[in-house]
Amino acid sequence: MINMDKFSINSPEVCRMSEKCVKHSVINKDLYSKYDVKRGLRDMNGQGVLTGLTDISEIRSYITVDRDMIPCEGKLFYRGIDIEDLVNGFLKDNRFGFEETTYLLLFGELPTKEELEEFTKILGEYRTLPTDFVKDIILKAPSKDMMNTLARSVLTLYSYDDHASDTSIPNVLRQCLELIALFPQIAVYAYQAYRHYQFNDSLIIHMPRPDLSTAENILYALRADKKYTALEAKILDLSLVLHAEHGGGNNSTFTTHVVTSSGTDTYSTIAAALGSLKGPKHGGANIKVVDMFNDMKANIKDLNDEEEIANYLLKILRKEAFDKTGLIYGMGHAVYSISDPRANIFKGFVKDLSEEKGRLDDFKFYSTVERLATDLIARERKIYKGVSANVDFYSGLVYNMLGLPTELFTPIFAIARISGWSAHRIEELINSGKIIRPAYKSIAKHREYIPINDR
Repeated sequence: MINMDKFSINSPEVCRMSEKCVKHSVINKDLYSKYDVKRGLRDMNGQGVLTGLTDISEIRSYITVDRDMIPCEGKLFYRGIDIEDLVNGFLKDNRFGFEETTYLLLFGELPTKEELEEFTKILGEYRTLPTDFVKDIILKAPSKDMMNTLARSVLTLYSYDDHASDTSIPNVLRQCLELIALFPQIAVYAYQAYRHYQFNDSLIIHMPRPDLSTAENILYALRADKKYTALEAKILDLSLVLHAEHGGGNNSTFTTHVVTSSGTDTYSTIAAALGSLKGPKHGGANIKVVDMFNDMKANIKDLNDEEEIANYLLKILRKEAFDKTGLIYGMGHAVYSISDPRANIFKGFVKDLSEEKGRLDDFKFYSTVERLATDLIARERKIYKGVSANVDFYSGLVYNMLGLPTELFTPIFAIARISGWSAHRIEELINSGKIIRPAYKSIAKHREYIPINDR
């Protein structure tokens, strides 16, 4: 019988082995410059290294004038359509927009009224999980991490698919539509199972309604009384639209391209993308924003005192407060500099929701931190571009006001981004001829093999 205590992370044996791992894994940072390595697939100016082409979405953060790159207000285009125009279009008609956005991303054009109705009906019919799937897969092995349950469930769905490894476009499209429809149910059911087994809460499993939108079904399935307001559903739907896609270079979408290029199946590809999105530097960022604000509320005596707020933000930047990373979460983006269009769209609706929920003080505090942090980061950091609030800055507050549990913050992101991943997987299958394989230069010195008795 193995003594597991001996192999705990604090045991001398594990500490000694860990030290050896570190000793032989650290690479001199100067070598990255010497060999002109594009760390993070970005150059010294922060621009992404061009590794592919896409017709699905575009991020614009600068304009070129006389060969000079001039920062501009951030823009996001889905299939060539400005995200602001897309949002204004369905909001003006008082419609939900996620299903329309998903259609646009997958098929490259806006649906007619009839096409949208047919597409929504198809998604509604696909929302039902296989017989006993909830009991056998979700309820029998509940996890405190809903992203892990989501990934495990996606991989398990492979076993329920008679054509799981078929990578023809019609079959992959069918698989993607099923996953888009099923993600909300899997995520919410996983949370309900976790709450039931960990905290003895009542086990609530509401069957999806095909007549409801994706956003409505999330709120309907999550709440015991199945009730929600029109504004709540509208803002959650807007969040799904804003998170549905963000260019081919973000970590999880690039993962989708990389794994798809190997020729593997849809379920393995999407599970890999979920693993990427789970990371706090990607999909988990809004959780860090909420944690940071909770920390500030606990340590700042007067939330209306801008000087006290600024001083605490400086402590965070100088690695003296919160998680000691020096990061003000929700501020800054790998591409945008002057503004993130998604945050700009979101902000006005956040204020409306804060009024409905009686939480205008929270909105005011967030707005103050956003304004102060922009100036403080620019002053404290040597940065190659401007810094502004990104979509994660406000999304955590929105989810909190909607009563969504923290455990579902990142899964909500996945429920949206599965639309973009699906479009990119199909695009990669149609256009890819080679497996994606970037180069890594070895810096190891060649050594002689030493027989074990001579070591």
